[in-house]
Amino acid sequence: MATDEQSIDGLIDQYLDVLKVERGLSPRTVSAYGSDLAVLSAFCAAQGCDDALAVDRALLDGFLSHLHERGLSPRSRARSLSAVRGFFKFLVLDGRRPDNPAGRIRAPKQGRKLPDVLSAEQVAALIAAPGTETPRGLRDTAMLELVYSSGLRVSELCGLELNSLRADPPILVVRGKGNKERIVPVGPLALRAIFAYLEQGRPLLPGVGHSPALFPGRAGKPLTRQAFWKAIKRYGLLAGISEDLSPHTMRHSFATHLLEGGADLRSVQAMLGHADIATTQIYTHVSNARLRDVHRDAHPRATRRRADSPEQDDP
Repeated sequence: MATDEQSIDGLIDQYLDVLKVERGLSPRTVSAYGSDLAVLSAFCAAQGCDDALAVDRALLDGFLSHLHERGLSPRSRARSLSAVRGFFKFLVLDGRRPDNPAGRIRAPKQGRKLPDVLSAEQVAALIAAPGTETPRGLRDTAMLELVYSSGLRVSELCGLELNSLRADPPILVVRGKGNKERIVPVGPLALRAIFAYLEQGRPLLPGVGHSPALFPGRAGKPLTRQAFWKAIKRYGLLAGISEDLSPHTMRHSFATHLLEGGADLRSVQAMLGHADIATTQIYTHVSNARLRDVHRDAHPRATRRRADSPEQDDP
């Protein structure tokens, strides 16, 4: 039986506190780490181990095999491994262990799914779907314009406050992952939609009062991620878009359209708030995939031979 200072559960709780307080991760991210590590703790307990200092490479290999047998995807298993690595790295840095038993375990190979991207015409139809005849329509139009104009994550969009917006020059001060602050530009159409909403729509929304939220929902509290998720799906149906829409689809479209328009990768990385440029590079693959589609559909030799082309040269 492990002491309280060595128990897996107790040390996991300490690690999660560090993620929340010292690293400033969001409650949602900390909860995801906690869920993955709870599965590890349960597996270790089933193997008769509750001592974090006794966990070794063989036990962790068995844990990953257990996740595979449960049917978890390579992506989910890789995420769990990342959480386990972080936990044992914390123990090493804190002087609890001399080594990280997960440090040399290779993550499962996974194909990288290209994100769904809308065409410019589909984006325009989606933004027009809420209409501007009602306060809610003005609010949702402004949100759709802004998420596409500035490439925001849905949590960033819903967390904006009135003082996040600067009109001259038009920028947003955004607080993203890890509580990191960044500045992103706001396009003229988005700025116009925001001002129309602030002047004509926001004062008529019920319960707004003196709410600091830029986009309040009920009782003046910030609109929730779930509410905006449902709204964008509803507007997608109204716009005749068959793709499985999410708020992230607009972020993907923002990045891809910028690169297709000639923006450099570093600038797009800064606007998206990616810590690693490798994360941004996936959008170059999306652009290349579109180029291949254009070539396939437009080039006379891409899909078929010309009827008058000879099978081979004359001798």
